[in-house]
Formats: sequence, structure tokens, C-alpha cells
Amino acid sequence: MSLLPHFGTDMLMRTRISIVVFALATSISVVPANAVLSPASIPAVFEEFLDNPLLANPAMILIDGASGGVIYGRNAFSQRRPASVMKIFSGAVAIKYLDLQSRLPTNISLGLEEKTLVIQGSFDPWISLNDNVANKMDRTSLPYLGFNALKAAKKSSPGSLKGFTVLYSDLFSQDIANLKAFWSQRGFYPSFKAVTSEESMLNAGDFIVGDQSPKISEILRYTLLWSENNLAERLGRLSARAAGYSFDDKGTAQVFTELLVEHGIDSSKLVAIDASGLSRENRITATMMGQLLYQLHKDPKYAFLYEALPVGGVSGTLRTRFIKTAPKAVGLVRAKTGSLNGTITLAGYVESTGREYVFVTLADQISRGVTAGKKARAAIDRLLGRVAAPNIPSEMSALPATS
Repeated sequence: MSLLPHFGTDMLMRTRISIVVFALATSISVVPANAVLSPASIPAVFEEFLDNPLLANPAMILIDGASGGVIYGRNAFSQRRPASVMKIFSGAVAIKYLDLQSRLPTNISLGLEEKTLVIQGSFDPWISLNDNVANKMDRTSLPYLGFNALKAAKKSSPGSLKGFTVLYSDLFSQDIANLKAFWSQRGFYPSFKAVTSEESMLNAGDFIVGDQSPKISEILRYTLLWSENNLAERLGRLSARAAGYSFDDKGTAQVFTELLVEHGIDSSKLVAIDASGLSRENRITATMMGQLLYQLHKDPKYAFLYEALPVGGVSGTLRTRFIKTAPKAVGLVRAKTGSLNGTITLAGYVESTGREYVFVTLADQISRGVTAGKKARAAIDRLLGRVAAPNIPSEMSALPATS
């Protein structure tokens, strides 16, 4: 006797097929929250994550690090504020145009003319106002230079320190201001005159004192690791000058544009007001930055950039990230952070079981305030936590037998 007397054979068959199809569809579409996402399942899950109102309709792209194929994109061609993600440009052009192993000297001499000091700089971007910090970090020490130069000036002019002139070349204006303040606190008020590097060399007499920067590689590493704005600005200008452009923000914008064009990336939506990302007028697209990160990672010349990026839960500006929000992602994300009031960004690389993704997230429409920023960071961390997983070898050596 049939247990389903009210169903015909055709109806029963259609019902069974429907149940099977529903089961298959359910097994395919439902991804456990703790499962690492496959490339095919990423778009649906990311779309749901990015609907989070805390991120306020961000721009994002996820690129396969091996093929360059776009796994996921949302508002990827929309112009957005990069905040300190802009420093990826600064780092890349520094690697391209500057000698990472070089050090930048600053020397002070007595001038050939009486009551004259000559400072021959080389645009050292990291002169320290604290001698202890300078010694600890191998930086040029302004107090060391200033004290020795003052001592020599007094010795060369026993009668008076009045009427001295300082001829200087290749120093940042802020460093000149700092040196003026240092000397004025000690009763020394020379007049300052900017000259060319050739003029400073021709007017230099007896050497007094000199110091030098760390290697440019160490300056750049610190800049990316701790998102140091002043260093990013100065490295951007040094790179622009080395490339033959003007030593200002305009030159920096030109060298950033050239970097994109060289790598075959559309630069039409780039708006580069500064090299640090501090300006709220800067604009990039997620696609632009994603393609740049992908291209740079393929080129061994830019390996230092990858290595210098902060690591999630481990170092730099990412040292406290992911630990509570996405613990499984700790150590698996290398990225540049960005933060302005109303803007939280992150761009870099994430490991995922034998593959690596390039990602860019630009959330520049969030609510203003510290709390909104923290919540947006946490949401981005959790999103990356869905794809982050250690690279586990496909073949494992046999375990020793246990007794």
C-alpha cells in the first residue's frame, strides 16, 4: 500500500527532485562562517560583508596575486580618498629613483670669508632634534651639528658672535628653522642665505663637523612601518627631483603619474595633492592601487616595499589589528593603513592557503569620530579574516610511529 495515496507518480518524482536540488543548492551557497573562502565563494560573502553600514558603501577590489585576475570588485573605479595608503606611491618612487643604500651627509665648515659658516646639505629627510634619539637610530643630530658649529664660530671670532652669515644649500626649510631656533636659544643670531650646492662648495673653508642620515632603505622602512607623514613628503620630493621633476608637490604628482603609466595603469583618476595622504583632496581608485600593488609585487626591484609593509597583529601600524577581530589572520596580512576623520583605508596582500590576494579597501564615507573609525577597522579586519589562512604544504612528511 502506498504511504502517499494522494500523490501521483509524476508528482512524487518532481517532489523528490526538488528536494535534491534544494539540498545541493543549499550545500553550495551556505559557507560556514569559520571556513576559508574559495575564490568562487568570495563575491557573495564579500558583498554581504560590505553591505555593513559601518563601512558606508566602500570601494574594494580583491585580485588573485598569481594571475592578476579580479576576484571581487565593488565601486572599484570610484575616486576615493586614500589617506596614508598614498604612501605606497611614495615608497615605490623612492625605490625607483633613489639609491636605497646611500646615506645623505650634512657638513658644516667655516667660510672663506670672515664671520661666515657654510652648511653643505643633501636634503637629509630625518635630522633629529634630540641627540640621544639620533645616536639610537643612527640619524643626523641637529644638536651635535649645532653645538660644534657654535663652538667653532666663537673660536674664529673671539670678539663677538654678531654679524655672522650662514650660507646653506640643500636643506629643508623646517630644518633651517630648527637650527635657527637652536642657536637663538644660545645667543647666536646669524643671518641665513640660501645658495646653490656649487656655491656652498666654493665658499667652504676649514671643515668643522658633519653627520649623515641612515641608509635611505631604513628611512623608507620606518616611513611605511609607522606611516610617518613628514618622511613620506620628503621622500616623494627627493624622488621627483631625481626623476627630473620639480622639488615640490607638483613634481611629486608627476612622478606618481609616471609610475602608473610605466606599469600600464590608467592614471586619469589620480589626484595627488601630497605624498603622505594627509590632504583630503587626494583621490585614487581601488582598481588603480590594486593593479599597482600587483605589478610591483611581480617585479623583484620592488621586493623591499613588500617586506617593509606592516604585518597584521605583529608590527608597525598593524601591530594591534586582527588580534581580537580576526585572530586567524594574524601574521597573514601585509598592508599599508590609512586614517583620516571619516576615512579608513587598508591596501596590501593577504595569504590564503597556497595563494595570495592583493586587496584594497577604501572606506571614505564613514561617520566622523574615533568610534566610527574603530568599528570600520574591525569590519575590514573581519572581512580579510574570511580569506586569510596559512600556506599549508599539500604534501606533509610522514609522522614517526608512536609506541
